[in-house]
Amino acid sequence: MEKLLLLGDEAIAQAAIDAGLSGIFGYPGTPSTEITEYIQESKEAKEKGIRSNWGANEKTAMEAALGMSYAGKRAMFTCKHVGMNVAADPFMNSAITGANGGLVYIAADDPSMHSSQDEQDSRFFGDWAMIPILEPSNQQEAYDMVHYAFDLSEEFHIPVMIRITTRLAHSRAGVVRRNTQREQNPVKLHENPKQFILLPAIARKQYKELMAKQEGLMNASATKGFNQYIDGDNKKIGIIACGLSFNYLMENYSDRKCPYPVLKIVQYPMPETMVNKLYEECDSVLVLEEGQPLFERLLRGMLNKGKKVMGRLDGSIPRDGELNPALVGKALGLPVSQGLPVPSIVAARPPKLCDGCPHIDSYAAINEAMLEYGVGKVFSDIGCYTLGALPPYNAIYSTVDMGASITMAKGAADAGLLPAVAVIGDSTFTHSGMTGLLDCVVDNTPVTVMILDNEITGMTGSQKSSATGRVEAICAGIGVDPAHIRVLNPLKKFHQENLQVVKEELAYQGVSVIIPRRDCIVAANKKRKAAKAE
Repeated sequence: MEKLLLLGDEAIAQAAIDAGLSGIFGYPGTPSTEITEYIQESKEAKEKGIRSNWGANEKTAMEAALGMSYAGKRAMFTCKHVGMNVAADPFMNSAITGANGGLVYIAADDPSMHSSQDEQDSRFFGDWAMIPILEPSNQQEAYDMVHYAFDLSEEFHIPVMIRITTRLAHSRAGVVRRNTQREQNPVKLHENPKQFILLPAIARKQYKELMAKQEGLMNASATKGFNQYIDGDNKKIGIIACGLSFNYLMENYSDRKCPYPVLKIVQYPMPETMVNKLYEECDSVLVLEEGQPLFERLLRGMLNKGKKVMGRLDGSIPRDGELNPALVGKALGLPVSQGLPVPSIVAARPPKLCDGCPHIDSYAAINEAMLEYGVGKVFSDIGCYTLGALPPYNAIYSTVDMGASITMAKGAADAGLLPAVAVIGDSTFTHSGMTGLLDCVVDNTPVTVMILDNEITGMTGSQKSSATGRVEAICAGIGVDPAHIRVLNPLKKFHQENLQVVKEELAYQGVSVIIPRRDCIVAANKKRKAAKAE
């Protein structure tokens, strides 16, 4: 069998190729991006005709994956944790429609917020929707679980979620690949022609069917999957280690033998028989889980029988941030080495816009134009340009979620805070800014929307933007007056004329769109290097 050195993301991608995948759908977002990119760059995937283009946003991508499953093919959806919020509507309803071809959702969470605005735990979505959740503890399990997830999906006709976190997604390990690769499914419609019609009468019936599947899913969790009960001699503490936390536990023991009983949980729903066994045998229970205390809360309700349940809720484990071996060791009362302090000579280096970035010149024009109006009136969005909040720019005053710049500017303008300016990137605009702009047009709200167009999805690695070559046409189609759709070249030599345009549109009492357009400097350098290499 072939052994490959793979990131967790790459192990998932390779497994999907080997498991008969026909299409992967998603929107780039750290730490999930490399899954789709691996398939896009795979020679095998190209030979097999696997579809692997990016969607405009997570909702459209998930719905496309559901459509491929409807047609009988195996499909995968990928996003980061906050992308699950965007896709929540199809996600929740797809649990009720069920799946035809195998349907696997990958949610990549980011505890400690390394590149995110929150550290929400996607397992809550899976538990809420009542679908199976798999949570690999290492790269090999990630590979194996993809095969299992597709099989489980087709056995129970239900979507399956695989939840990973940053450390697993972006660390490497040896992965043994299967010798045989599964062929893609043929196109085949579901035997029930009303399966995907969620009229209330049908939805009520299928919701009952979803609930009826839970016993079988729980039995699979206890007997068919990857959950494991590892006995120990010392019954003072029983440890429940979920997903990657199992590795953090074992790193505290050089021989990887924990003296306490350990229940390794990497598949949900909760295997109640295994949990009860641990509880009955041990004096207390310590719950280790990466993210929020989902399992601990469930346990406190299930095991309210007098024994102590420890974890994030009682302070045995910090309530926020990533787990690590030291935190786990401290919770077990083990001696923990703290390492050397960081020398004072080592200065923190905050992120910044790249030298030559077009956004720098865009912010120069915004800042100068806003001098006469005062601070706090520029709303921004998710992207590289969010760094405009930091010195030396100090240009923006909000970053909440994808697309919120335009709608927050609208609400502020409706409240009388004028001028109201929205700063949004081209990819974020087509992701979820277009509908906000439509609201502005319908109400003729006096907002100035600056769409910073570098013609790529810059923050996540220069993926193709759905907006490329379409921004002006989209804005005009939405109803913005073409006379107030202005395109700028954000360069220092054009600063005065760009400033004049911004001032004119700030004074306009209607909807205006300014489009500063210039290549991302990183992408431009890549293009030049590629051209020289040819």
